[in-house]
Amino acid sequence: MTVLRHPNNQGVTLQQWRKTAAGGETSLTGTDDFSAALAYTVGAEEVFINGVLIERGVDYTATSGTAITLTNALVAGDLATVQSATSFNVANAIPKATVTAKGDLITATGASTVTNLAVGADGSTLVANSSASTGVSWAGNVAAGKNAVINGAFDIWQRGTSFTPTVHQYCADRWDMGRFGGVSGAQITQQASGLTGFQYAARLQRQSGNTGTQAVAMITGIETKDSLRFAGQSATLSFYARAGANFSASGSAFTAQIITGTGTDESPWAGFTGQTTNSTNVTLTTSYQRFTYTVSIASNTTEIALQLYFTPTGTAGTNDYIEITGVQLEQGSVATPFSRAGGTLQGELNACMRYYYQTSVGNDNYTPFGVATYNTSTTVNYLWVPTPVTMRGTAANITPTTTAANTFMAALGSNVASAINIYRWSPNGAKIEFTTAAVSSAGNSTLMQANNTTSAYIAMNAEL
Repeated sequence: MTVLRHPNNQGVTLQQWRKTAAGGETSLTGTDDFSAALAYTVGAEEVFINGVLIERGVDYTATSGTAITLTNALVAGDLATVQSATSFNVANAIPKATVTAKGDLITATGASTVTNLAVGADGSTLVANSSASTGVSWAGNVAAGKNAVINGAFDIWQRGTSFTPTVHQYCADRWDMGRFGGVSGAQITQQASGLTGFQYAARLQRQSGNTGTQAVAMITGIETKDSLRFAGQSATLSFYARAGANFSASGSAFTAQIITGTGTDESPWAGFTGQTTNSTNVTLTTSYQRFTYTVSIASNTTEIALQLYFTPTGTAGTNDYIEITGVQLEQGSVATPFSRAGGTLQGELNACMRYYYQTSVGNDNYTPFGVATYNTSTTVNYLWVPTPVTMRGTAANITPTTTAANTFMAALGSNVASAINIYRWSPNGAKIEFTTAAVSSAGNSTLMQANNTTSAYIAMNAEL
């Protein structure tokens, strides 16, 4: 018997069986001249007759591990030798049975502890995940557009940066904010986040001294076209949040909800057809934390909304608020790093303007509002106001109405507009009709601009 050693001290044994023939034998079996029983590893054996290696499958067959059949009979005095190496395992080798299907990966759950990570779903991406036993897991699309929440970092505030709604209203773009029950006492403002990677946060605050205990909330709806990709999938909500020094919610609790429905592009604040609400409560501190929440989305889901709120108690102090940013909803069961729905800041702005577009005036207070057009009579004028991007649909409402007419004027003759009407509109803009004092004749070109005020604007609203 010969022993060969691997550098890691794992050995393989070469077993040898030798017997002198009496003559006429066609089978090698039993014990040899040294009382060793014939045993070999099938396919790893070598057979020698008088020191000459003979060929497997031609000169002999060996299938049992304990007997060998010769093609030609031995003659007296022939020396038959069978040599075979025993099988062995290399130290620290990974058994091939660890993986069970194509695409499986070998991972670890700790030092010197190997396991299998099953192949992910088509199109998924392997991401680091400290909460997983293996430290990695499969996630959905991590490219631009993975985040279904438009303006999740609160970069865009076309309507303004501070609001005290008596009922809920859109404040930051794509975010409907206010209080349950439509009561007053809430304040919504844009804040510098103070968090690395995010310029702004939204602050939801109960005004100092307010004693109402209705929840202060924010909600955003995801268009049906973009909700459909979540049907039958896992979805993960993630966000950063912190509380003010006087945060009054019991247990410093903050609620996050993923709401689903089976209708089409319904208002999330009004509620969905077939609505299902999945909720989680988290505990806030005065420092930012990132929270994640994963749910399974029903296969018949056609619309999704996110609602985030806190329920105050007692009398509000000066800093009874929460600040939130980096809101993301993505496919998969792992929260990946935040990215804007539009990929870039400009893309995010364009995505916001698909739902709402508002003109504004420049520092000179005379900035034109649209494409110059003409007057069809001595008093009636028309102006085409295009949108920078095609909106979600024809704007449901366009402001201001005639009540704000005196903030506008027609450049021709500097006539102040006495009436403004929406004449015709589409997803690409609106045709504005405005009436002024008489000019000399019809058919002249005209221009609509602010009447020496910074409060003039035209807004087109195609929100859900």
